[in-house]
Amino acid sequence: MLLNIALIITLALILYYLFSVVKLPGILGLIAAGVIVGPSVLDVVDPEVSVILKELKTAALIVILIRAGLGINRETLHKVGRPAINMSFIPGIIEGSVIMLAAHYLFDFSWIEGGLLGFIIAAVSPAVVVPTMLDLKDKGFGKKKEIPTLVLAGASVDDVFAITIFSVFTGLAAGSSINVGHILWSVPAGIVLGALIGAVLGFALVWFFKKFHIRDTKKVIIFMIVAVVYYELTEMESLKAIIPLAGLLGIMAIGFIILEKYGKLAKRLSAKFNKVWVLSEILLFVYIGTEVQLNQLDASLVGTGLLILAVGLIARSAGVWLSLLGTNLNKGEKLFCIISYWPKATVQAAIGAVPLALIEAGKLGSIEVATGQMILAMAVLSIVTTAPLGAIGIKIFGPKLLSKE
Repeated sequence: MLLNIALIITLALILYYLFSVVKLPGILGLIAAGVIVGPSVLDVVDPEVSVILKELKTAALIVILIRAGLGINRETLHKVGRPAINMSFIPGIIEGSVIMLAAHYLFDFSWIEGGLLGFIIAAVSPAVVVPTMLDLKDKGFGKKKEIPTLVLAGASVDDVFAITIFSVFTGLAAGSSINVGHILWSVPAGIVLGALIGAVLGFALVWFFKKFHIRDTKKVIIFMIVAVVYYELTEMESLKAIIPLAGLLGIMAIGFIILEKYGKLAKRLSAKFNKVWVLSEILLFVYIGTEVQLNQLDASLVGTGLLILAVGLIARSAGVWLSLLGTNLNKGEKLFCIISYWPKATVQAAIGAVPLALIEAGKLGSIEVATGQMILAMAVLSIVTTAPLGAIGIKIFGPKLLSKE
């Protein structure tokens, strides 16, 4: 198993370097490595390694959210507050609704089937967006108006809305009764409560770290344990049924409080987590690549599928533009925000196969297996097209459209 992991990481590092040499984002090389070793090409990933990668993927996602939280102070939060809230739900809801409509007419899906597809596709990828925004922040691009922070703050909540609405359509497909009133209050309440719990955990960690003098490396371990436990609790199905807590936003809130109340430590922890990210990045994007199943792509589906994705991205772009109305961002900066909201990967890799699995288990009523296969194929297609498109767009247009401080 260790040899299997070593070979996978070696290939990932080689492709990361090669992609960087030709001026493409290195993360695309990591995804490509995952595709090569995964079921799409060589299928050489040990089953036990696959399980480990899946768990470490979550840890890697937590690391980048911690890094983001440790870089957001109160002044920055005031700058991005309203537009970040708008970007957390307006683009995703518009895109998901438009894809549902397009799938109804182009794939002959029912409205429920279209909704399942629409809100799998509608989730932006924090795995792609957050590290690229942090890189731009470190280089000083968009600092004056805190544009990278605006994008990563919105992206960290975007998934909550998409997954919640997807769950609603899953319930409808299964014939369950849906309490609309519960949904209307539980989603915003879950976002606020998720952030508040994260803030409380942040205060607790500040108190603990001031009370007990331990090495920064051990503080990083404790921070990770707290963040992982909190995130896993928010992912419990029994809790989600009551209120969908925004775990990723809560993790950012922990970092935010540490920065506000113990700034010197926050800077030291941030430097430590930057080092942890070196390995975490490899594991995260290799895992995403291994989840891409190119054999699910039917040639007859690709043309219509690309049309639906294009329509969805246009709708998402319009949603971002609407979210930024009334801000002091110029046209170039708004265009950058639009491009930054294109990548899909994390959620699509995680739940793209869920409808098919539920259909095969007989839990989604009259929906046919072929429909579940088409939804999975569209999730795969969204990853292989929008993740490179968004990552390359951010790399090229970030330095061109954002001013550097």
